[in-house]
Amino acid sequence: MAGSTETDWVSRFADDVIAESERRAPGKTVVVASGLSPSGPIHLGNLREVMTPHLVADEIRRRGHEVRHLISWDDYDRYRKVPNGVAGVDPSWAEHIGKPLTSVPAPAGSPYPNWAEHFKAQMAASLAALGVAYDPISQTAQYTSGAYREQILHAMRHRADIDAILAQYRTKKAPAKQNQQNKPLDEAEIAAAEGSGAAAEDDGSGSGSAYYPYKPYCVECGKDFTTVTAYDDKTTELTYTCTCGAGETVRLSEFNRGKLVWKVDWPMRWAYEGVVFEPSGVDHSSPGSSFQVGGQIVGPIFGGEQPIGPMYAFVGISGMAKMSSSKGGVPVPEDALRIMEPQLLRWLYARRRPNQSFKIAFDQEIQRLYDEWDALTRKVEDGTVLPADAAAYSRAVGTAAGELPRTPRPMPYRTLASVADITAGAQAQTLRILSELDPERPLASLDEVRPRLDRAEAWITTQVPAEQRTVVRAEPDTERLAALDDSDRGALKLLADGLASHWSLDGLTTLVYAVPKIQAGLAPDAKPTPELKVAQRSFFALLYELLVGRDTGPRLPTLLLAVGQDRVRTLLGFGG
Repeated sequence: MAGSTETDWVSRFADDVIAESERRAPGKTVVVASGLSPSGPIHLGNLREVMTPHLVADEIRRRGHEVRHLISWDDYDRYRKVPNGVAGVDPSWAEHIGKPLTSVPAPAGSPYPNWAEHFKAQMAASLAALGVAYDPISQTAQYTSGAYREQILHAMRHRADIDAILAQYRTKKAPAKQNQQNKPLDEAEIAAAEGSGAAAEDDGSGSGSAYYPYKPYCVECGKDFTTVTAYDDKTTELTYTCTCGAGETVRLSEFNRGKLVWKVDWPMRWAYEGVVFEPSGVDHSSPGSSFQVGGQIVGPIFGGEQPIGPMYAFVGISGMAKMSSSKGGVPVPEDALRIMEPQLLRWLYARRRPNQSFKIAFDQEIQRLYDEWDALTRKVEDGTVLPADAAAYSRAVGTAAGELPRTPRPMPYRTLASVADITAGAQAQTLRILSELDPERPLASLDEVRPRLDRAEAWITTQVPAEQRTVVRAEPDTERLAALDDSDRGALKLLADGLASHWSLDGLTTLVYAVPKIQAGLAPDAKPTPELKVAQRSFFALLYELLVGRDTGPRLPTLLLAVGQDRVRTLLGFGG
C-alpha cells in the first residue's frame, strides 16, 4: 500500500483535513464546503467543485469521523447575464439583471418558483443520483433571515481595514484567460470559470468615494445598482441611492435586503461555518482573486482561518452533440448521467487528482472508457488490481452509506449501444439479440442489463448523428452481388454455411475472422499475417456493404446476431 499513498489523492487530503480539523477544533465535526451559483445550468466543470470535497468527506466518514459537506447555493448573488441556449428563456430576461437570483422568474414552463430554484433542482437531482450527501445552505435564506447580521455590522465597522487589504491587490493586472497549460481557454473553460460560485470577484470598490463592503438591493427596482452614500457605526443607519432614482435610509441592524460583496462574503462564511477544506477553481489561483484575497481577510477581520484545499483544473468535453446540449455546448451532470451510469461518472472524478484536467466523453470514446471500467472491475474481482486503482474503484461504486445501485449483468457498453442502434430500441428484438450473445446464459429480462442498456440507448439516440446510425438493408443489393468474383462469393458461402453452428457472440467472432484464413488454405486458428489482415479487412468491408450499405458499422458478430440468420443469408445472396 506504500505506493498507493503517493497516488491516492483522496486519502492524502483526508489525512490533511483530519489533522487540520483537530488542530483547529479538537473533537469537533469536520467541515468541508462547496459553493455553487444557480445563475444558469450548473455544468460538469462546476461538478468538480462538489466531487472533490465529497470524495474527501466520504473518506473521512469511512474512517469513523463526523463530517459535514456544506453546499452553499449562492442564490442571493446578482443575476449578471442571460445565459445562451436555455429553453424557455429569451432576451426579455435581461430586465432582471441586478436582482438576486431568487427574485428572477424561472424559465417559461418551469414548475419552480424562481430562477435559482429551477437550476438548483436539476443539480440536486444529479447529486442524488451520484450518491452525494450534503447539507444545503441557501444564501438567500441566510441573508434575508438576518443570520449574518453581526458579521455584516462587524465588516462595516472594519471597512477601512478591509479596504486597505483589498487596495494591495487592486492595481494588480487581471490574469489572461488561460488554462493550466498556458493556452487560451476554450468556450467551455471560460463558461466553467464564469459559472463558479465565486465568479463575481466583486470587492465593493465601485461604491463611490468611501468604501463599503455591503450592497443593498433597491427597495423599488429590487436590483443592486445601488451606491451607499453614508453609514453611521453607532446607529447603524445606512443611506443608499439607486440608478433607478430611488433611495432610502435604513438601520442595518434591522435591514435584511442586501449582502456583503463577494470578496468579503466568502471569507466571512469560512469563519462563520468553520470550513476546514474547500477547493477552488483555477480562476481563483491568481494574485488578487477572491480565494487569495479572502485568505488575507478571514483572519484579521473575522478571526477565522482560510480552508486548505487544492486548485482544481478544468473538465473538458469530447464530442457532445449540439442537439442535446443544455447550454449552448457546455453540458450539465444530467446530460452525462443520461448516457453513463453514476459509477462511471464518479470514477472519472475520483481517478484524477484535482489539478489534473480530464475530458468527459460524449462521443465514441465513451465505449473505450466503459471497456476500461469493465477491465478494472474484473481486476478488482480477481484480486489483481493495483491499490490506487482499487481505491478509485471503491470510491466510484459507493459511499460510506453503501453501494450505489448497479446493473446486475453489465454487458459491454459498446455491444449494448450496437444493439440499440440496430434495433432502434425495439424491446423484444433487443432481448432476443442479447440472449443470443451467450446462449449458455440467456437473459430472462432486459432488467438484468439495466440501467446500462438505457444509458447506451440514450447515447445512440442523442449523441450519434443520424447519418452514422445503422440501417440494415431491406432487400439484397442484387447489383453488388452480381458483380462478385468467385473468391468473394466463396467467402460469403463459408460464412452463411457456418452461421448455425457458430450462433453466439464468441462463435461468430471466431467465424468472421476464420473465413479469410480458410480461403487462404490456413487453419481457422492460424495466427494472422499482414497479408491475412488485409484480406480480413476487405472481407469485413464487403459484409458491411451487403448488410448496411456502407463499409463500416457495429462489430460484425453483434450485427449478424441483430440481423438474424435467415435475413443474413438472404442479404448475402443465399436466401429462398
